[in-house]
Amino acid sequence: MPPEHEALLILTRQQFPALEDVPCRVEPILKGGSDRHFYRFIWEGQAHPDMILMVYTMARRDNPKFVPATRRLAALGVNVPAIYAFDEQRLCVWLEDLGRDDLHAHREEPWASRRPLYEATLREAAKLHSVKAASLTSAELSALEPEFDEALYEWEQSYFIEHFVRGVLRRNSEATEQTEARQTLLELRQRLARRPRCLVHRDFQSQNVLLREGTAWLVDYQGLRAGLAEYDLASLLYDPYVTISRSERGELLQYYAELRGIPLSELRKVFFQCAAQRLMQALGAYGNLSRNQGKTQFEQHIPAGLKNLASVCEEAPELEPLRSLFL
Repeated sequence: MPPEHEALLILTRQQFPALEDVPCRVEPILKGGSDRHFYRFIWEGQAHPDMILMVYTMARRDNPKFVPATRRLAALGVNVPAIYAFDEQRLCVWLEDLGRDDLHAHREEPWASRRPLYEATLREAAKLHSVKAASLTSAELSALEPEFDEALYEWEQSYFIEHFVRGVLRRNSEATEQTEARQTLLELRQRLARRPRCLVHRDFQSQNVLLREGTAWLVDYQGLRAGLAEYDLASLLYDPYVTISRSERGELLQYYAELRGIPLSELRKVFFQCAAQRLMQALGAYGNLSRNQGKTQFEQHIPAGLKNLASVCEEAPELEPLRSLFL
């Protein structure tokens, strides 16, 4: 066993004295672009259910929000992992192991098999989205990550411009021919910021949904905040890691609209606007991770992200000027 794993096992046994003499196998979990580290602890003879150890840093302001976000979501009845132990000083959280099966792993299966999994995922999202930001106290809101307002939407757009338009595409976003696109970005963030908010996951994509016995369980939700439900929907249904056809996307939007009792026409309009916003943020992240942080594996998702963003601009005519930034 590597020294690092041995040290983590010693720390874990201190948290769970009953497991002091139980043989254990430690497996690192390598996934995503996070600065957190995850390890699976498999105890011999089922002395204790397998558990996940999350070791985080304070480099990101949302990392320490994971534990309070877990407790808040659990209180809402959302399927999230149980917390077995928490060492705030050592920045360690021991969690229920929800297994290895995520929504992303089913991406090649026929739609008839995938659709129920997506519907189960949307049912969990609806539990979050039913909580209106207006019903939360100022203390409750301050315990979350900063809400989606015009400033945050502008930050996401600037992130896209800096790391993707300029960084990856080497385009001059300040050129005269980009004036209409910049105006469209302004109108988009103002339009979204005016809408009433609810609780949102913030990174609601296929790798952050685990599946167990036909039910969906959410992870990686430390970015929980007030925002628009349609932003979460766009994260899931325009996920660059997965291919979802236009008709399949339409089925799921209709399912969600019926689930929430929302007119489908109203949902679709805001959905495409949020999709453009989310995809720009994702493309900015791929550019930043691959160019500045050495995580070149994220380059492979750029073509799918671009294709999705172009498709969204076709669905919503008011977004058409954005195409000049990336096509």
